[in-house]
Amino acid sequence: MSGRSRAAVVLTALVAFGAVLVPSAHAATKAPDTAVLDGARLQRTKAELRAGDPQLRRALGDLTTRADTWLDQGPWTVVDKPKPAPGGDVHDYLSQAPYWWPTTAPTAGNPWGCPYVQRDGQRNPEVDSGTDRQDVEKVFDSTYDLSLAWYYTGRREYAEKAGQILRTWFLDPATRMNPNLNHAQFIPCKYDGRAIGIIDFSQSYTSVVDALAILGTGAPGWSSGDRAGMRSWNTDFLGWLKNSAFGKEEGAAANNHGTFYDMQLAALAYATGDKALARQTVLDARAKRIDPQVAGDGSQPQELARTRSWHYSTFDLVAYTRLAAIGRHVGVNLWTYQGPAGQSLFKAVDYLLPAATGAAAWPYPELEFHRYAASDVVHAAADAGDKAAQKAVRRLETPPGGDLWALRPAAEQLDSIAG
Repeated sequence: MSGRSRAAVVLTALVAFGAVLVPSAHAATKAPDTAVLDGARLQRTKAELRAGDPQLRRALGDLTTRADTWLDQGPWTVVDKPKPAPGGDVHDYLSQAPYWWPTTAPTAGNPWGCPYVQRDGQRNPEVDSGTDRQDVEKVFDSTYDLSLAWYYTGRREYAEKAGQILRTWFLDPATRMNPNLNHAQFIPCKYDGRAIGIIDFSQSYTSVVDALAILGTGAPGWSSGDRAGMRSWNTDFLGWLKNSAFGKEEGAAANNHGTFYDMQLAALAYATGDKALARQTVLDARAKRIDPQVAGDGSQPQELARTRSWHYSTFDLVAYTRLAAIGRHVGVNLWTYQGPAGQSLFKAVDYLLPAATGAAAWPYPELEFHRYAASDVVHAAADAGDKAAQKAVRRLETPPGGDLWALRPAAEQLDSIAG
């Protein structure tokens, strides 16, 4: 990096920190009612930033760097894809199954190259163009980064950009998405949509749920109408998840799909005021998820069977650790639960520690191993009291873009792939 580039980075961090010293009074006094993140912890972290904590200042520099990259991007919308979803409604979300590939060269009579066959863990590059999959991830990531950056710095451009992105994707009549996933992860010439496609949202949408709570503490440009509109959209989406055939099928899945479904359901229930459903969903996860999906030694057999066993082992734990975080808000401690064979979330995280710290190689199939993929789930277990994880934290690999755990203590899938 050149001297000028280094100076620019330092200047950006100093400007951001200066803004922290004078946040809006409303945002400074009201803790966000977040579903996954701990709003009270965010509030304490903000106070520590104002007091000049050097570690937090460095993390804030990484966060504002991420947020700055979103300021000249978007907004995105479901209505601008080249072809509408099956059925013809441009407001319906559309994505394509990532691990399915054509078997023949496209022709005029067979433009897709059907039939399609599955290659587990091998991502078909055509899924990244022509559908909404890439754009919706940008919506999720950008609003999360921007809302957190606004909360910690008070810079209105972050909040205003987040609001623009959310209104365009979810609220404006001309560009809004219908609150369903009827055409997620379709397979050309085979299925117009699949229940499995719900994971397109469940793996990341709780970031939007928490961004809304953060913006709701008094973000400039985020109106009462915006808040009501998003609450209505989330209520409708929650209804679709609970009552649709796809929602019921995904909820019955016995691997990471089922875990993420429960996590998304609980977060939406909490955010829309149904605390009883949120609590029951977390309680049910003990016997419904942990008992059959986590072995007594902490391994996750369904995820180990994949060609990307490391990715999916950490991926499933992202859902579990976020579900445990939601449980904290509704009086359920999922971390302390032990199943009949000794299954627990602590054991599941500890099973990853040798590979996560670089002490041992991961002994199962993995097409693309990234040690940092486990960093957030290890942080989560350490915060919950896992002594082995606490000792391991200092040996974790820093994720690309920096370790943001101190500012947003909720696990992300750090090597995210769709599917």
